[in-house]
Amino acid sequence: MAEQEFKPEWATKDFYQVLGVSKDAPIADIKKAYRKLARENHPDSNPGDTAKHERFKAVSEAYGVVGDAEKRAKYDEMRTLYGSGGFGGFGGGGGGYRYTGGGSGGGFNLDDILGDRNRSGGFGEMFGDLFSGGGRRTQQARRPVKGTDVESSTTVGFTDALDGVTVSLRLTSDAACPDCQGTGGKPGTKPRICPECEGAGYVVSGVGGAFSMNETCPRCGGRQLIYDERCPTCQGSGRGTSARTIQARIPAGVKDGQRIRLRGKGAPGENGGPAGDLYITVKVTPHRVFGRSGDNLTIDVPVGFDEAALGAEVKIPTLGGAPVTLRVPAGTPSGRTFRVRGRGATRKDGTRGDLLATVEVQVPAVLDAEARAAVEAYRTAVAGKPLRAGLFEDVS
Repeated sequence: MAEQEFKPEWATKDFYQVLGVSKDAPIADIKKAYRKLARENHPDSNPGDTAKHERFKAVSEAYGVVGDAEKRAKYDEMRTLYGSGGFGGFGGGGGGYRYTGGGSGGGFNLDDILGDRNRSGGFGEMFGDLFSGGGRRTQQARRPVKGTDVESSTTVGFTDALDGVTVSLRLTSDAACPDCQGTGGKPGTKPRICPECEGAGYVVSGVGGAFSMNETCPRCGGRQLIYDERCPTCQGSGRGTSARTIQARIPAGVKDGQRIRLRGKGAPGENGGPAGDLYITVKVTPHRVFGRSGDNLTIDVPVGFDEAALGAEVKIPTLGGAPVTLRVPAGTPSGRTFRVRGRGATRKDGTRGDLLATVEVQVPAVLDAEARAAVEAYRTAVAGKPLRAGLFEDVS
């Protein structure tokens, strides 16, 4: 959890009033007041109560400053210098805090003074580290957390993959425990501030020398509160599983093995955070006649020897449409591919690919007497034109 950054407007906030204590209250009274207010207004104890959530943030902000002796001293000094009456007060304008007291300089912008934390010797140096490292842990309200992403898969037919289809998916994902609503405490029991992190949700650990780092509190798991009695359903983890059925739209033109992302269809978020995403891996069953090559469909067209040699018009099917006539020129070799435009798969822009028809010349396995005589006559006619003569040229 990151440290709070200094905000100029805090110069005009009365953190003692927020906590309901006097300016000279001892630290023990400040801590007692904070714990009472934090317990009463914590989001886990008041789900859906926006007013108390905002109150909790204000209390945490105030305690993060005056609950620490060093920061409290700097805050008191800042309030003395820039509080009401110190320099004539602050006026609005331009989104900053502008001094409007006496003198002839026309005023100054508090944001300009306090915003430059690198200015040597200035007020930025004096107060810029008020909410940065080196001090005590400060509590922050739990931030919204995006839900986890969920993986699933589905199998669709060849035609459905081309046209698009809506499928039902049964999803199981991680979610807040349904009995304790993610608090980890036994329903009906009251929480208390975690004594390990004092409600910060994290602890500071040294990594050698002058360096330190923040780690999630091992006792409360970052929830800032603990329960003396754990939830019997989730054993205090605050987590459970959620099973639900959703309707997912598979877009037209999806390919076999393609991974589709559906935003916001994953696991629900925490503390008002957005849901995660759903990733669906699509498997496409093969078709008996058609194949797929990118946005194009493919088909193998058997033709007879006579059709390939003499030329022919051959009818071929299209997927979901009327048959088309393929004109096979005389002398077409086996393996030649013809293109039928606009009869392929649907693209993302709504246009369609082509149908690629590949000719396969068929050789009959059995010949009757008449057909054999015709083939033998053809052999006699071309006997003087050996097909394989070129194989023996320049061979050494």
